[in-house]
Amino acid sequence: MEIKPRNSGSFLVGTLLVLFGIMALLSQLLKGFDFWGNFWPFIIIAVGAMFFAGMFAGGKSTSGLAIPGTIVTGIGLILFAQNLTNYYESWSYAWTLIIIFVGLGIFIMGWWGANAGQRKSGMDVMRIGFILFLIFGAFFEMLFRSSTWAGYVFPAGLILLGLYLILKRSGILRGRQADDLPKDPPA
Repeated sequence: MEIKPRNSGSFLVGTLLVLFGIMALLSQLLKGFDFWGNFWPFIIIAVGAMFFAGMFAGGKSTSGLAIPGTIVTGIGLILFAQNLTNYYESWSYAWTLIIIFVGLGIFIMGWWGANAGQRKSGMDVMRIGFILFLIFGAFFEMLFRSSTWAGYVFPAGLILLGLYLILKRSGILRGRQADDLPKDPPA
C-alpha cells in the first residue's frame, strides 16, 4: 500500500482514531483495566509523534517540526511517568526537562536538516537544561524528602556537576581545540 504525501495526514489521524477506539473498547471489555485513568498521556505523546510524522513526510524543509514534536512528546512522557508513580510533586523541577526537549528538538532539526551549527546549539541547550534539572531537582527533593533514591541521586549529581565545572575550568578536561592541533609544515 502506497501512502502519498498529501494523504499522509488523514492516514495518520485515521490510524490514531482506530487505535484509540480499540483501547476504548478494551477498557469496556476488561472492566478491571482502567486505560483512560492510566494511559491518557499517550494521547499527548501521539500528538507529539504527529509532528515527527509531518517532519519525516515533508523532507528537510520541515525539520523545524522536531522542536514542537520533542516538546509535546516529552511532556507526554513526563505526565505518563508521573501518572504511573503518582508522584506529581516532581513537576516542581520536571519543567526543566522542557529545556532539554527544546535542545533535543534543535539537535534533531540540525540532524535532519544537515546543519552542524544547529546540532551544536541543541547540545548546548540540553546541557543547560540538565544543569537546571540537577539544581532544581536537588533543591526540591531535599525540600520535599518524599523520594528516598532522590536523596542520593541529586546530591551526587550536584557533586559530579561541580567536579566537572572545576576540572573544565582548570583545563584538565579541555578538549583539543583547533589552535592546539599541530600546524602543517611550511611548504
